[in-house]
Parts: sequence; structure tokens; C-alpha cells
Amino acid sequence: MSLIKLTIKGISYSQTQSGAYALVLSEVDGKRTLPIIIGAFEAQSIAIALEKEIRPPRPLTHDLFKTFADRFQIVIKKIIIHKLVDGVFFSSLMCERDGVEEVVDTRTSDAIALAVRFQAPIYTYENILDKAGVYLKMDEEIIFEEEMDDDSDGFEDEIEIIQDDYTGLSFDELHEQLNEAVADENYELAAKIRDEISKRP
Repeated sequence: MSLIKLTIKGISYSQTQSGAYALVLSEVDGKRTLPIIIGAFEAQSIAIALEKEIRPPRPLTHDLFKTFADRFQIVIKKIIIHKLVDGVFFSSLMCERDGVEEVVDTRTSDAIALAVRFQAPIYTYENILDKAGVYLKMDEEIIFEEEMDDDSDGFEDEIEIIQDDYTGLSFDELHEQLNEAVADENYELAAKIRDEISKRP
């Protein structure tokens, strides 16, 4: 079965599942997206890896794993989301050391967090996209390709981006709040402030 390459489209907050986020993966050569419900810590870790301007004062768990792997010359070549059972995705890390390849079982959220740090490609299979893939309209409304079971772990939840109003703040005030958010290790807030700064002319 051929592999389909995915890219990270974004991370959204789930309004109906407290503390849960939706990681949205997008088909590189197609229009389908794959929403995966993940925890707050994993969402934060992925967001930090994507935001090059935000550097935590101490390494997070996935940063530590990357440093450990680099020290012992272990490379993650790619990750594969290979199975979907009762709304839960199963993934594998395809690793290599000294020319020897190994397959490591992992949670999908951890796999994505590591893939971003190793700049490793993300893949899945056609049957998984057929089962859980959705089409995303231009207005960001999610339309499901097919109905999921009740145990789909919240995939039917509406995905909605949270936006805070920082338009009334000056550049200096924004940068001050950004520094405070990073110092407090509130990386989700820091990312939102950074987005507002980047929108300014």
C-alpha cells in the first residue's frame, strides 16, 4: 500500500473537550485533512517546534529526546501513521543508526513533535485518509468525508481557532508581553503574540 505524505496545517483548540487540541494534518498532493485530537502538552511542544522565534529557557521532553538522539547519532528518517482503531491513531518512528534501520512504536502526538524537530516527513496510508480524512473549505469550515462512530474520540467536534485581541497594544508592549510569556513558559500565549507582531506592517 502506497504512502501519502502529510504536512502540518495547524493546531486548534477543541471547544467541547477540556484541555484537548486538534492537530490538523493536510495531504500534500490533495485536498484532504486529517484531524487528530491531542493533549495540551503535546500541542504546546509541537507549536514551540514550529515557532522558530520562541525558545524555551529549558529543554522540553521532545527537545531532550532530540539532543539524546543527536548525541548517539540516531536519526528519525520518517514517521508513519499506520493504523486507526476506535478513534485512536497508531504511529511508528523509522529510525536509523550506523546504517541500521529500526521501527519504534509511538503515540502520534509524540511522533509529530519529533518529526518537526528532526525535519522528518510524515506519512499515512490511503485507507486511513479514506476513513478519517475530511475536506476543508476555503472558509475553514470542516466538512466530514464520512460519518465517524461515536467513539471517534471527538473528531466530529468543531475546530475553532482562538484569537485574542492585541490590536490596541504598541510594538513595545507586544514585545514586553512576548518576553513575559516565554519567561513564564506560556508558549501558547507567546505564539499568539508573535502572530500579532508578524501581522504589523
